[in-house]
Amino acid sequence: MIPAVLPTYARSELAFERGEGAYLITADGERYLDFAAGIAVNSLGHSHPHLVETLIEQGKKLWHTSNLYEIPEQTRLAERLVANTFADSVFFGNSGAEAGELAIKIVRKYHDDTGHPERYRIIGCQGAFHGRTLATLAAAGNEKYLKGYAPNVDGFDSVAFGNLNELRAAITPETAAIMVEPVQGEGGVRPGSIDYLKGLRAVADEFGLLLVFDEVQCGMGRTGKLFAHEWAGVTPDVMMVAKGLGGGFPVGAVLATENAVQGFAPGAHGSTFGGNPLAMAVSNAVLDVMLAPGFMATVDKNARILWNKLQALADRYPQVIAEVRGAGLLLGIKCVVPNGEMVDKLRAQKLLTVGAADNVVRLVPPLTIGTAEIDQAVAAIDAACRTWSA
Repeated sequence: MIPAVLPTYARSELAFERGEGAYLITADGERYLDFAAGIAVNSLGHSHPHLVETLIEQGKKLWHTSNLYEIPEQTRLAERLVANTFADSVFFGNSGAEAGELAIKIVRKYHDDTGHPERYRIIGCQGAFHGRTLATLAAAGNEKYLKGYAPNVDGFDSVAFGNLNELRAAITPETAAIMVEPVQGEGGVRPGSIDYLKGLRAVADEFGLLLVFDEVQCGMGRTGKLFAHEWAGVTPDVMMVAKGLGGGFPVGAVLATENAVQGFAPGAHGSTFGGNPLAMAVSNAVLDVMLAPGFMATVDKNARILWNKLQALADRYPQVIAEVRGAGLLLGIKCVVPNGEMVDKLRAQKLLTVGAADNVVRLVPPLTIGTAEIDQAVAAIDAACRTWSA
């Protein structure tokens, strides 16, 4: 008999009653250090005081009106994102997948509006993950997630991540855009090099393509800058954002240049829930923290501390850890042993992590962790590694 909740998740039996900072706590008081953070969502940890206070205050006033009316907090959030990024305009939705759908629509509409409707194909990268809708699944091209949903949505081509020569060879008169995660998360925590990101911008400019960055997972401070592409000093035309933007509250966004969205007018796109007062209040509270002086520098400092400690473990246990990879606080342990077994052993050590492709264990802790939490996580990983080397 099928359960009441559609059985699409391979869940552990853990259930949590509350959270405090970097910790999740069960009903019987067991504390787990959370280096999964809702899969890079709880960017400021659990029950952050400023987010809680903002949510309560806004909840007492107004939750939802729809976009039939002006929403002052939405305007404020958009203006702050524009002021701190490449973008000229922002659209708010509810998830990363919705952001991906709109990014695809922007690409197609741009070329249609500029007299080239034949240009509709988007080149993505192998190992990508852009969401679970039919179009975003097709954009990523992962057969594991596409199985059973044929025919695939047309309009997407895939090349090797990091290979500019293969990218250039895939461009045809129908190519409209390039869509890339600056750091692949689901695909195995693989960062694109600075030269690669710069090369993507150069290729897009050379061929008249839009450059779309998917920063749903690697954005919102996760790499020590507000967005990962900033490390390369390049800018996209369109960017997808979600996860950490709401600090745990469901929200997504697409940021774009004026040129990319020049043809958008009332009726061109919409969302019932997107950008509602409750989501916007919480997201503005997230930005309050992330844009505060010194916040990103602290994230970067702690990320480097964690990286160095993980690298020391990799050197100590080569029979367990093949390499450490990633950027900022989006880190991956590529395992020699099965990564699922490593996740289980770490959970037994009261450390929560999440798997990724290429036999990788992902570490995506709250951006607010300190050295004490880092030391506790490293000790747990050390203990798990010892079980294989005993």
